[in-house]
Amino acid sequence: MTMTSRAERSRRASMMPDTQAARRVTRGRRSTVDLPVDGNLALRPQPIPDRAPTLRVTPPAPVSVPRAPFVLLVLTLVIGGVLGILLLHTKIAENAFRLDDLHKRQTVLDQQQAQLERELAEKASAGSLEAEARKLGLVDAGDPAYVRMPDGQVFGVPRRATGTPSVTSQSGGR
Repeated sequence: MTMTSRAERSRRASMMPDTQAARRVTRGRRSTVDLPVDGNLALRPQPIPDRAPTLRVTPPAPVSVPRAPFVLLVLTLVIGGVLGILLLHTKIAENAFRLDDLHKRQTVLDQQQAQLERELAEKASAGSLEAEARKLGLVDAGDPAYVRMPDGQVFGVPRRATGTPSVTSQSGGR
């Protein structure tokens, strides 16, 4: 069985004698109607038999939505976005000033720390320690004696320090 096109079927129907010109046509309905294919009868509107009207699905009616709320919503979003960006920009600028002040303060604190470290290194030097000890009235003890703690054994000879305290000592040279 081969499939034939609509044009070929209509050409074959036109070649049939008038007695065979009528054919049965169904259009998705259960009832069939004999319709003429050739001649004047094919062009005339055929009377529709009495039957119930057919229902068809039509597209829905266009919905008219009021535009004022939509426009108000869009304007609110745009204005809110612009104000949000403005607020964000202001906070960023404020933080930039604060950051600049903090950098300046950090620089000052770094310089103070370096100065204090220099003073500490200077005071921890051997010459400074000796001078500070003399101011307090301390004298050089010479070679010291050592005591081993677990058994109490003494290494070296303990001697009294011989030297005169400095005149600038707190004890006043007594």
